[in-house]
Order: sequence, then structure tokens, then C-alpha cells
Amino acid sequence: MRIAIVYDAVHPWVTGGGERRFHELAVRLAAAGHEVHWYGMRWWDGPSVIERDGVVLHGVCRALPLYTPTGRRSVVQALVFGLACLRLLGARYDVVDCCGFPYFSLFAARLATWLRGGRLVSTWHEVWGPDYWRTYLGRLGIVGAVVERLAAQLPDTVVPVSPQTAGRLTELGVRAPATVVVNGVDHTAVAAAEPAARGYDVVCAGRLCDFKDVELLLDAHALLLAERPGTTLGVVGDGPHREALQARVEALGTGAHVEFTGWLPTESDVHGVLKSSGVLALTSQREGFGIVVVEAHACGVPAVVADHPGNLATALVAPGTGTVCAPQPAAVAAALLAQLAILDDDDARAEVRAAARRNADRYHWDTVAREYADVLQGAK
Repeated sequence: MRIAIVYDAVHPWVTGGGERRFHELAVRLAAAGHEVHWYGMRWWDGPSVIERDGVVLHGVCRALPLYTPTGRRSVVQALVFGLACLRLLGARYDVVDCCGFPYFSLFAARLATWLRGGRLVSTWHEVWGPDYWRTYLGRLGIVGAVVERLAAQLPDTVVPVSPQTAGRLTELGVRAPATVVVNGVDHTAVAAAEPAARGYDVVCAGRLCDFKDVELLLDAHALLLAERPGTTLGVVGDGPHREALQARVEALGTGAHVEFTGWLPTESDVHGVLKSSGVLALTSQREGFGIVVVEAHACGVPAVVADHPGNLATALVAPGTGTVCAPQPAAVAAALLAQLAILDDDDARAEVRAAARRNADRYHWDTVAREYADVLQGAK
């Protein structure tokens, strides 16, 4: 098949869960003999079209910041990228998979497939819905909700990454066939990663944006220190909210026990830190899947996940592999304290780590790639 993937953020220049998913799938599709193109912003220096790992990357416009200084997703960036995706009119593909977010690119992809032929597939990591849009933008949220609903009607086939997102697409009135294709983990890469020289009692990892709600974790950590003095917290990642988070740590007086690492050089380094740490904490308000939970489990690390309505990573925590708790500092602190207490016992720690790894065994990128290829083939 001749396949085009449309997503503004391109791995490895941007390292979120969505970018990771498209990269892992694109590389495997290319290795299986398919011709794979990725249309995104040009994050790299040099020509606008390059080949990397067997995938042809098209930089349709210069890379613009994905987020505003306040940590909100940039509407200007989404509009510019959406218009730039009209470059899809210059080629024909059997299948175009355009990520549902940031919406505007879906309109360009739909026009291209109408005029040049081919089928339009859309991967959806999450659905915001009218309630969240109102919370996010106030009165202007109705505009975002309408655009989301319109964009969701455009594809011939939708690929939600979780059953929960599939249900929310149905609530949006989507009638196109939907096949859930979850995310995965590169277990070979995880196994090869050496434990880091420095780990943390509690670790979080990801882009530092407002919706990740790392403030909740920082507040919980301050409470945890009162019960378990010396408990360390590692914040792995970077983003527009980092300065505000560092100011929060200073205000809490917990700086001696908190380290902000920034982005680590490689995914192997992230896996190494996870392997050397005790518990992963994910207090995000929104997660369409939560790949970091599965990666932590693959490293043998249990997870504490805050039960925000939009945090679908709660579904990844199986019995014995962590805790789902209320999204309040005291509840998060109590859950972390309980998990750390389990890890203090050698036998209990071995049992939890084994259970976490078994849970992660359900998620393999090789299996996911085959399922994804079947969906694309069926849509062709």
C-alpha cells in the first residue's frame, strides 16, 4: 500500500505518545514493504522532504510551537498546519491516516482524498467533547466543540486507540466504521535499557503542560514527605509549564527532594530511569491512552493514576500493578505511600514487578502494527 500519515508533531523531534505511536507503526509498515509517507511540520534542518527509518517525511511548513506560553494548544499552529496539509493534493495515496487532532488537517486530507482518490482513515487519541471544551475555553469552547464534531464526521474509517475513545466518538455522532487499535511497547528496547545510575522513589514522565496536572503530584509529594521523609520525586520531561512547576516546588519548600531532568537524550534513558525508580505517578487530567503507564509496567514499575474523567490511563492499571485514586493531593499521597510500603518488602516487591510486566505483555508494537495494517488494508 501507498500510505500517508498526517500529524503535525514528528518523532523523534517531538516525543509525546501520539508521535511515538505513529513512528512505531510507520517504521514497521515500511519494513513490511509498504510505502509510507509522513506529513508533518518541518522540525529538522535541510530539505523539506527526507527519508528516515524507511519513512519519507514531508515538512509541509516550518515548525511552529505546539503550545502557547500559557501551556494551551496553539490555535494558530493548528490552522497553519491544516492549510499546509493541502500539499496532500500533490500526490495520491491508497490510504491517508490523518490524526483527529488538531482537526483542521482533517479537512485538508478529506479534500485531497476526494479529489485525488484514496480512503481517509483517522486515528483518534481522545475526544474532548463539549463539556471539556467549555472548561478549556469558556464561552468560546462551543467553537472548538463544533469543529471537533464536524471533523469527526469526515473519515471513511476511524481508529480510536481505546474502547473509551470509541464510545466517545459514537457520542459525537460518528457513523464511520471504527476499529480500536491500542498502543504498544517495544519490549526488546525496554529489555536492552540499562537501569539508570540515579532513580527516584516516585517518577513522572511527559510533556509539562497545564493539563498534565503535575501540580497535583507536587502537592501530593509535599504531603508524602510528612509521612515518609526523604521521598524523592523525579520529573522527566519539559514543556511550557516547567517554570510554573519549579515555582510551585519552591513555594512548597520541597526542592531538596525534587529533580526536574528535562528531556532525556533517548528513550532508552527514560526506560533506564523507570527501571531504577519505585512508582510511576500519572496525575494528568487528559490521557487518550497513557503509553507511559505501559512502559513503566514493562520496566516492572507499578503506577498510581489519578482518576480524572479524561484520564483514560486508569484502564491500564490491572489488579496488583498499581492504584487508581481520586484526583486530590491527599488521595494521591496515600496511594503513593501504600505502593512504596509494598516495595519495602522484598517478596511483595517481586510480586508487584512481575504483575506489572505481565500486564505490559498485552501491548506489543509488532502486534499493534499488524492490526493497524489490517485496518488500512480494509479501508483501501
